[in-house]
Amino acid sequence: MPSRPDVRADAALRWPAPAQYKMTPPPLFFHHPSRPVLATSERVSEVKMGALVVRFAWAWLLLLQLAGASHVVYRDFETEAATEKVPPSIVDPLLRTGYHFQPPKNWINAPMYYEGWYHFFYQYNPEGAVWDNIVWAHSVSRDLINWHALETAIEPSIPADKYGCWSGSATTMPDGTPVIMYTGVNSPGVKHQVQNIAYPKNASDPMLREWVKPDHNPVIVPETDINATEFRDPTTAWLAGDDGHWRLLVGSAAEGGSRGVAYVYRSRDFKEWRRVKRPLHSAATGMWECPDFYPVSRDGHTMGLDTNRVCGQCRTKVKYVLKNSLDVRRYDYYTVGTYDQKDERYVPDDPAGDEHHLRYDYGNFYASKTFYDPAKQRRVLWGWANESDTRDHDVAKGWAGIQAIPRKVWLDFSGKQLLQWPIEEVEALRHQPVTLKDTVIKAGEHAEVTGLETAQADVEVTFELSSLDCAEPLDPALAHDAERLCGAKGADVEGGVGPFGLWVLASANREERTAVFFRVFKVAGSDKPVVLMCTDPTKSSLNPDMYRPTFAESFGDGGKTCILSRVYPSLAIDKNAHLYVFNNGEEDVKVSLLTAWQMKKPLMNGA
Repeated sequence: MPSRPDVRADAALRWPAPAQYKMTPPPLFFHHPSRPVLATSERVSEVKMGALVVRFAWAWLLLLQLAGASHVVYRDFETEAATEKVPPSIVDPLLRTGYHFQPPKNWINAPMYYEGWYHFFYQYNPEGAVWDNIVWAHSVSRDLINWHALETAIEPSIPADKYGCWSGSATTMPDGTPVIMYTGVNSPGVKHQVQNIAYPKNASDPMLREWVKPDHNPVIVPETDINATEFRDPTTAWLAGDDGHWRLLVGSAAEGGSRGVAYVYRSRDFKEWRRVKRPLHSAATGMWECPDFYPVSRDGHTMGLDTNRVCGQCRTKVKYVLKNSLDVRRYDYYTVGTYDQKDERYVPDDPAGDEHHLRYDYGNFYASKTFYDPAKQRRVLWGWANESDTRDHDVAKGWAGIQAIPRKVWLDFSGKQLLQWPIEEVEALRHQPVTLKDTVIKAGEHAEVTGLETAQADVEVTFELSSLDCAEPLDPALAHDAERLCGAKGADVEGGVGPFGLWVLASANREERTAVFFRVFKVAGSDKPVVLMCTDPTKSSLNPDMYRPTFAESFGDGGKTCILSRVYPSLAIDKNAHLYVFNNGEEDVKVSLLTAWQMKKPLMNGA
């Protein structure tokens, strides 16, 4: 059965590849600083000769940005911002997302499930839409879609966090009590970082409204051989049944900042922590922020695994994932490997994994965090997307940042990479579908999908090609460089088989449009064509120097490839956003079925 690429904007692009699709490892998606692109999404893949059936499900919406692990402090706030020059379209309230997590305003780390409620703690600036005055805001949900804002959970109140409460994680103790471990800044200027702990004041309160900090904070202080300004983001802790010790990781850098490091700390009582002699893992990547370390089933099961419930005899059926956020490159990457608890070492299965950089997402996605959801026995991934316009724009809007929609994550049957898919709860927001079926798009033509009256939509589409004879030859110099290939062969460059796909967030006259498209190439000496998937946002906005707050999340090849993109339309907003199917290739393309749903607006923190 053919798979489907889906694209969502306030949701996600998703496109599991068809059964005859054979994808090359790994996909390449890059940001092009030299040209006005959003987060140009490129993928080179292979497909058997013959009829090509590509299911591509797509959705888009208007997004914001989440506060992340980038600790840039701005002291001159709104009163000093020159907001009068901000274009009206930038501050249009319709550019706020509909169903991505966001606070009512301003700048927006540890998700968890407790007593029937999902809890999301996030870094938030209550005083403005820029990075500073960071506290841990708190929202709760029954379904990860509808959110209710509660009181601030953690804010600076002790010497160990007087100058900031930064990222951290939640851990559930054996008796079910949740604990938060977080980074505190205990000195001004140099941002000296230590790790602190907080407990719920009343564990019988399922909302966990109040948190207290014990007197023995900080519980982890950097040793003299660690750069105290690069020592943050403790992970969820795990309890090893073999020796009764808790373990957690703290992200850092070594060798003058050139190596990323995940230090292991152990404790018997969750109060006194000691560093293990060697790091769990390190690599020449620069500083590691927001590390995440968790088990996954190696037999292709989609169910998640609780970090604390991996029995000794079960470890042969388990792999581990180590994810790090690269402070220099501003994206998340991960490796899949083996964890030796006795030696406290993690070894990637791919010896070059720290060079190849498998990514959760090949777009705008950073500082991610997973948690185990016992209610549905799944592992859920959260990540945030930052703004790509200016700080003055953020101030004028009064908000900055979004969370990507939660994704279920599990290990592919091959054991080589992760699969991701939007959580099933998102589909409950679909309503008022419109369809386009059995429609042939001839060379150089396009067709509008009518009936949608919103920019917040979820779209699934199946394309069919009867022949690949017109496929262009693939330039060997570009065969392993999807970035350059997408740049050279954009959506408006006519070809043989393709480019064909969707124009999303398009204005009525298509003056603004963002293309998500495919192009097929022949490979010399092979009967397997190469299929390139790209997004081209070079015409996404008439605003000068704007090419990335609308967001589109794309999920392809059954979840192997994900892209969070964003554009800043000035015309294609809300009911003025149009959807088209286009074909700029010589070969006719058939739309077997396209279904587009409008997406209902959930409860979102009172916004």
